[in-house]
Amino acid sequence: MTSPSLPVVRKLPPGFDVAVAFDRLGDMPRRIWLDSNTAANTGQLSEAASIDPAASVQDTPRGRYSFLAADPVRTLDVHAGAPAPWDDFQVLAKSLPPTNAPELPPFQGGIAGLIGYEAGTWLENVGTSRIDDLPTPAISLGVYDWVIAVDHINGEAWLVSQGLGADDESQRETAARQRADAVMRCLESSNDATPAYGKSAGKALSVLAKPTNQFATQHTGVTSSFTGAGFRGAVADIVQRIRGGDCFQVNLAQRLLRQADCCSSELYHRLRKANPAPMSGYYDGGDFQVLSSSPEGFLQVRGGRVETRPIKGTVPRTGDDRRDEELAQQLRESKKDHAENVMIVDLMRNDLSRVCEDDSVEVEKLCKVERYRYVQHLVSVVTGRLRADQDVVDLLRACFPGGSITGAPKIEAMKTIATLEPNPRGPYCGSLGYISCGGNADFNILIRTITATRGYWQIPVGGGITARSEPAGEEAETWSKAEGMLRAVQIHDGT
Repeated sequence: MTSPSLPVVRKLPPGFDVAVAFDRLGDMPRRIWLDSNTAANTGQLSEAASIDPAASVQDTPRGRYSFLAADPVRTLDVHAGAPAPWDDFQVLAKSLPPTNAPELPPFQGGIAGLIGYEAGTWLENVGTSRIDDLPTPAISLGVYDWVIAVDHINGEAWLVSQGLGADDESQRETAARQRADAVMRCLESSNDATPAYGKSAGKALSVLAKPTNQFATQHTGVTSSFTGAGFRGAVADIVQRIRGGDCFQVNLAQRLLRQADCCSSELYHRLRKANPAPMSGYYDGGDFQVLSSSPEGFLQVRGGRVETRPIKGTVPRTGDDRRDEELAQQLRESKKDHAENVMIVDLMRNDLSRVCEDDSVEVEKLCKVERYRYVQHLVSVVTGRLRADQDVVDLLRACFPGGSITGAPKIEAMKTIATLEPNPRGPYCGSLGYISCGGNADFNILIRTITATRGYWQIPVGGGITARSEPAGEEAETWSKAEGMLRAVQIHDGT
């Protein structure tokens, strides 16, 4: 029987700084920081005008909460090519207790971590790219007993502990209190414990292919998996496939690469300042780290209600308000970008309908402009209600990977990606997120993402290709999307 005293909750002091806490927990394994960075850095949310500070958890958009956890009681790490771990993932999710304090933020301990892009190869036979020079797990998850939850609207923070991993149910409350006490002692320590350079950066490899690229030469030490001509040729190839009837849209990415010059924790602090976004995050998988300033939400579940927010269509920010509004209007009026967004909305409606109640899937927002530090996007919102016989893992299996980063039809687009992109995507275009005790869930889409491993920072950037795509314009757009990340990685160069 579940104790009425669970979860154990400790109110954290006013002015609690989650960034300082992140550093103070630096010696703990598997840190994960789900970071609503727009709120943290600018005092604004992407939909701040519509937020009531007294609104319930179910009524608030992304961007209100941040979560920090570490030292999971159990882990699940599987590389692509091994037996599919989706059933193991589902068993873990079903084992989570229902203990949940409805007045607190939605993640209160549970499963959190990475679902990499190649996890989709366990769902469909789509192939994989040929040069896996920097491998990372396709699924890397932890069961987190405790979490620090921060409400950026009310300025409040809590430490929540569930006692997960206790030998039996009767010991959960004792285990939760002991774990909460231990974490509080770490938070009260004045000694920051950021990992040393070698742990996160490692020894650089010398055998990686480094095609020349005219854009890359403008950035110190940055190379691309494509030459400029090669990327434009791949765009032209996709356009011909679309005109031949193979597909309607394909997302194509190039992998930028730079040798690491600091630990991943330091780089993440730089990234969140250079390119704040509402679905940012950091995940330490042991021998790799994922650092993301993503603006895009994949799947959110609150009380059985499902929401997905596909992004398609991008123009830059210039720093000039009048010019930015002109570009935003061009984006609204772009037939190419509107068609691209609507195709993905239709794909996500179809995916949601596989696990949601009949007639519950609706488009709540279509092709609206949202602004971020360096770019403006067309964003849509699709919602549904999860069927009683389906759970969050069923939802992930039905929708993964997100249609906005594959194309349509999804399977054919993924086959084309595996054929044309030289390297597996790894964490990029996968998801970082959580499934909480009590059933809430939230996963982003890992765009604007850096993966640190074996002494390198991987910085993939891409975009959707349609029949109207112009190769040089598509290439330039990927570099616009990379701007915030490249600013972060090149701070030490003074560039």
